[in-house]
Amino acid sequence: MRDSIIKERTLNHPIDIVWKAITNAEEITKWFLRADFKAEKGYNYVFNSTGEDCSPIKGTVLEASPYQLTYTWIVEENPIETIVTWTLEPIDGGTKLILSHTGITNYAGETAVSMFTSFDGGWDNCIAGLVVYLKPMIHAG
Repeated sequence: MRDSIIKERTLNHPIDIVWKAITNAEEITKWFLRADFKAEKGYNYVFNSTGEDCSPIKGTVLEASPYQLTYTWIVEENPIETIVTWTLEPIDGGTKLILSHTGITNYAGETAVSMFTSFDGGWDNCIAGLVVYLKPMIHAG
């Protein structure tokens, strides 16, 4: 089983707009999950879903340098620590976004397989939500 999920997406937005969308709690809440989040090393964050079947996600920000954000990812109902990293790179006409989620084999046995499948589809939905959220900002000042 693979241990890493990697998602790449090219966005037609300046890097600072994308960075703010993935690091600002108010913006994260609009396109992803209700967030108590600060892009500060050592900050203990919480993401909460409004859905009944979704467990809170908690963790600690490990790095928040310009255009790289890394944090631990712990699903409360199955508390195994994994690592999520967002990396942004400026490109002509926009930003290249690379998301990686590693450490999934820290889950035991078949749980690792089901969590990998869940996270893989979840990150596709997450990035799709980010794209929809950013779309009206293409021509914003």
